[in-house]
Amino acid sequence: MIEKERMTEHVMDIIRIDSLSKKEKDVAIKLQRDMEELGAECFYDDAGEKVDGNVGNLIVKLEGNKPSAPPFFLSAHMDTVGPGEGIKPKIEDGIMKSDGTTILGSDDKSGIAVIVETIRAIKENGIPHGDIEIAFTICEEIGLLGSKYIDMSHFRAKQGIVLDSSTPDRLVLRCPSADRMDFVVHGLEAHAGLCPENGLSAIQITSEAIANMTLGRIDDLTTANIGVISGGRATNIIPNRVKVVGEARSHDEETLKAQVNHMRSCFHDAVSKYEVTLHDDLSAEGTTHVAKLEEFIERSYDRMDVDIESRPVILVDTAVKNLGYEIKHHTSGGGCDANYFNKFGIECANLGTGMYDLHTVNEYLILEEFFRSAEIMLETIKLNTMIPS
Repeated sequence: MIEKERMTEHVMDIIRIDSLSKKEKDVAIKLQRDMEELGAECFYDDAGEKVDGNVGNLIVKLEGNKPSAPPFFLSAHMDTVGPGEGIKPKIEDGIMKSDGTTILGSDDKSGIAVIVETIRAIKENGIPHGDIEIAFTICEEIGLLGSKYIDMSHFRAKQGIVLDSSTPDRLVLRCPSADRMDFVVHGLEAHAGLCPENGLSAIQITSEAIANMTLGRIDDLTTANIGVISGGRATNIIPNRVKVVGEARSHDEETLKAQVNHMRSCFHDAVSKYEVTLHDDLSAEGTTHVAKLEEFIERSYDRMDVDIESRPVILVDTAVKNLGYEIKHHTSGGGCDANYFNKFGIECANLGTGMYDLHTVNEYLILEEFFRSAEIMLETIKLNTMIPS
């Protein structure tokens, strides 16, 4: 029932549509047209306005033909990371890639295509189903912002699946909490050639702070990273300001808190060591300048932990067994829109679509796994009408 050629053409079509975060409008319009042709109701929420994007989350509702079946929720995100403009997908030996100058964009347009093909197969074959509610989200790649600001009043479903992971051989049930950290180090400007001793280098202070940090893999449940550093204006100026953006993630809240405090302490300790006293003709004692620190810590998203006995897990596990495949339950180090959907009351697991080497120009999509993901979703929708809620 899954039309593989059509599914492949569809994912390539939407991959060719640029949709960097906050610029998803063109692909949203394409998906709206696709879903309305299948008889679905489509509209947008105001999440785009809240994140200064050009479109909101696309919300799709397909009325069921079996009223006794509980509503079911599906989701995938429309945005991609860069370099993601002018993508030219190609297929070689059952694997889809870009031309090597951009990402592929299978993250998460493969998830979108799985959902669209599932709905097409349901409609074409008259498959019994309850109401299906879909969220094609924006800005997942920059902090899950689409799901963070989604208008949940539009949904009745209490169970569902997000299509935004690598292999359909595994179902992601656990994702970590994540905190974002913004640090701004303030030093003191001076001429780097004439009087460097009169300055306080914000870059030097920042370097010392980062050098003293434990980063990367902290333990089996925790990671940390410094991802962005910006500052300085010229080589002949002692830099007076540096901004640093980092993150920490963990499946354990106490460990996450400890890691964030460790990274904060490294900055506070480094900043506290730096001061300089400048003398002029007006003051014999001179004026003392000290380095300063601004910090802003924000929770990016809370962890998700879906019970193996929950309805979406039982449905997918049963679907996979019915189809003769195998699947494992997985704990991920990354976040996804399911983090927020679970927090907001829709119990969601995350199923893979066959995408690998994400966020790089080496990204690729294994078509056999891509098709299998759609088969699993179609069987899951069928089972949702059969297994009592």
